[in-house]
Order: sequence, then structure tokens, then C-alpha cells
Amino acid sequence: MFEYQSNSHLSSRRNFLAHSFNGFGGLALGSLMANEAVSAKENSSDRLVNPFQARTPHIKRKAKHCIFLFMAGGVSQMDSFEYKPVLNQLHGKPINRATDISGELQGRLSFHHSCVGSPFKFSRHGESGRYLSELFPHLSQHADNLAFIHGIKTDNQNHGPSTLHVTTGSQFPGSPSVGSWVSYGLGSENQNMPGYVVIQDPRGAPTNGAAVWSNGYLPAAYQGTLLRPKGTPIINLNRPHGVTLEQQRREFDALAWLNQQHKKGREGDSELDARISSYELAFRMQAAAPDIVNIEDESPAIKELYGLDNPKTSGFARQCLLARRLVERGVRYTMLIHGVQIGGDSWDAHGNVKGNMTKHCKEVDKPIAGLLTDLKQRGLLEETLVVWSSEMGRTPFVNGGLRSNPGREHNSHALCMWMAGGDVQGGSTAGETDEFSLRSKEEPIPIRDVHATLLHLMGLEDEKNTFLYGGRVRKLTDIGGKVLKQIIA
Repeated sequence: MFEYQSNSHLSSRRNFLAHSFNGFGGLALGSLMANEAVSAKENSSDRLVNPFQARTPHIKRKAKHCIFLFMAGGVSQMDSFEYKPVLNQLHGKPINRATDISGELQGRLSFHHSCVGSPFKFSRHGESGRYLSELFPHLSQHADNLAFIHGIKTDNQNHGPSTLHVTTGSQFPGSPSVGSWVSYGLGSENQNMPGYVVIQDPRGAPTNGAAVWSNGYLPAAYQGTLLRPKGTPIINLNRPHGVTLEQQRREFDALAWLNQQHKKGREGDSELDARISSYELAFRMQAAAPDIVNIEDESPAIKELYGLDNPKTSGFARQCLLARRLVERGVRYTMLIHGVQIGGDSWDAHGNVKGNMTKHCKEVDKPIAGLLTDLKQRGLLEETLVVWSSEMGRTPFVNGGLRSNPGREHNSHALCMWMAGGDVQGGSTAGETDEFSLRSKEEPIPIRDVHATLLHLMGLEDEKNTFLYGGRVRKLTDIGGKVLKQIIA
């Protein structure tokens, strides 16, 4: 241990550093504290005072709302939206002429495998001549409204990380979801409902559960609110039995005063701000939310349009119809999830891809087409961005010999998505996969480019929609994304 020499009036460099290392630590701590103070100051403004306040977009765009349709499990792109006739020619044979394949996909190809041709017929639709599978007879009528993105790459081909990558921009837990970023950037047009609503499959939750719609490190007010598709729309929302509206109003006013007293000296505490805001929002929602889920006032024609009259389509039909009603009431971002965990009720077709795709496409085709038709006839499609996605694509082969009812493996190089509404150029295309639908034919499209495009179509610039957290400026795309101008009108 260093011993101080008090009889020396001079100090060596070593002595100086030994005595002042705590001072350097103090300087570093002071710098960190200053950064946190700057973070609180830069991120507070109106977003923390009133997180639901509507805000001006960075750029002028038509879309004011977004409906994100997430198909959990990994939809097979070559059985839905990518026509690859060579797969039927090679059915049962190995794929030998694919080159420059790397990673896990190359590992799968190096083992014994068999090509699986699509069991479904494809035909052209609309003036754009878009090839669509016979599994989408209703959606195909909207071919000229859809813009497709092919060859999208995620960084992981396991369900958990890939689902997070598509829905939050990161394959690791803890990041804000896309809907949280949109709500953070634009606020809400309806102060009686959350700006971000999630309606999951009535059969259960997706992989990762609530992490799919989490606010991550953004203020807690921007987390998605789960709206149950049947029964009480939001748990514990109903007014307690025997309590009148006037009594509850007085209770909330008293609670608001106590919260404001507690808040003094705690400025910048986003969780406290969100909690205070949530009480007032909950009070207003008690009248608004039950009305939204009450679809009995919808006409028989509308119910038939979505497929509510058919047990096979009624589940997702209700989700889609509720999404339209949320748009009408100014909700900024609605996420609809079809598919439960991994299994028979998800799109994860390792076996019997024919049965899996037939079942799930039947469940969503008419409801989604009904949603697009309904939005368009009400004049809402122009101001609503509709996005279809899954967490990954599938391989054109199955490992091992070709067995009866073959399936497909995971493929993180060939996710296919489409968008419609707002400033989307219907009938356009970004990206293209190779002849096998293994991966992008040219430069792959990273998922961050899709996220940057989604933000752009909502009027948000990726580089400006940021949040200072942990001493680092954060954004949805992390290192930045490129807007896919090919699909923008």
C-alpha cells in the first residue's frame, strides 16, 4: 500500500496519481450523473408530461394509423407469395446448384435433404400481375393494393430471437417494440384509449409473450395495452360494484392530487409519470373500451365481409374488425397476432406444410381481405398503413429423405412481408429471392430497412425518433436503416 511521505514538499507523478485516483473516479461519476440528467431533460418534454399528446410528424405522410398483422411461427413464402416452379421440378431431389450459402443454412444444405415443391397452384392477379397462391382467393382481389418486400434477413433463425428482431428491432429482450416507437414519436389522437393496442390470438399468446409489445427502455406509457378479443376488453377495467361515476371521479381527483405531491422532487421518473397518466386514462377508458368491443351494432353485411359467420375465420375476423374500430377511434398502432407459441396453432410447419398452410391461410385470408375492403370503402385505407409479417421464412427443402406430408425448416434469409395503405405504392416490389427462395437474389434486405420504411410511412424519420438511454442515443433500427423507396408512391 502506498504510504504518504509528509516530509516531502514535492510530489512525484506516481504519488499524485495514487492520491487522486478517487478524484478521477469522482469526475467520471459526475460525468455519468450529468449524462443521466441530460437524458432526463432531453427525453422529458411533453412526452413525459403527457405521453399521449398527439405530436407533429417529422415528414408529411398520409398514414396516421398502423395495423401490424403478425403471423407467428414462420410463414412459408414459397407456398404463399413467391412462385418458384423449379421446386416442383426438383421435388424429392437435393438442391445442388445453390452457391455462396453460409451459416446454418449452408449447414442444413450440406446434410442429406430433399427439395419440397409447393402443393399449391399459383396464378397472376390484378394489373400488376402479382403471383399469389390459391390459398388466398380473397386477398388476391387486393393484389394491386399490396407492395411486397422479398428476401428480408433477420439475425437469428430461432423463433424467440427472430420474433423479437421483427417486432422490436433486436433479437435480445429489453428493447422497445415497433408500436412503442411509433407511439413515442406520434402520441395518440384519442385521449380516451391507449395509443398502442394489442389483440392476440384468442387461443393464446405468441412466443415471448408480452415482450413482443413491450416498451423496453422507453417510458412505461408506451407499452402496448392488451385488448382481449372477447369478454371484458381490459382486465380490472370495470367500475367496482356500487361505486357511482361521480364517486369515482372524486376518488381519481384525490388520487391525482396525492400523486402530484409525491411526484415533487421526482421529475423524470417515467414509470411514475406513466402510473399517474394510467389512472386518468383508465377512468376515461371505462366508457370507451366496452363500446369498441361491442360489435353487435355492425351490420350483417360487415360481419359476413370479415368472416364472423364462419367458425374457421371468426377468431381472426373479430381481431380485424376490432382493428378497424380502433382506427376509427384514433388509436395510433394496433398489433394483431395470429398463432400461438410453437405447435399446431402456429405457422411452424416442420411437417405437413400442406395441412398447416391450408388451415392457417383459411383462418386469415377472408378477415384480412375484409379489413382492406372495409378500410377502403370508409376512406380509411389512405390514412392507415397495414403491414403483414412473420418472424422468418422457410426452406425449400426438408432435411432427410422425402417423407409423406413433408414440411419445411427455418430460414432467416427469406422473410416475405407486404404493406398496403397510406403512401404505399400498390403493386410494387422491393427485393427478390433466388430461384429456390433460399435467400435474396441480390443484396439482402435487413429487417432494420423495413423498420425504417415503416417509420417513414408513418411520418417519422428514423434518425430523429431517438431516446437517450444508458448514455447512448437509441433508435428502433440501432445502427440505422435505409428506406425502401421502391414501395413508396
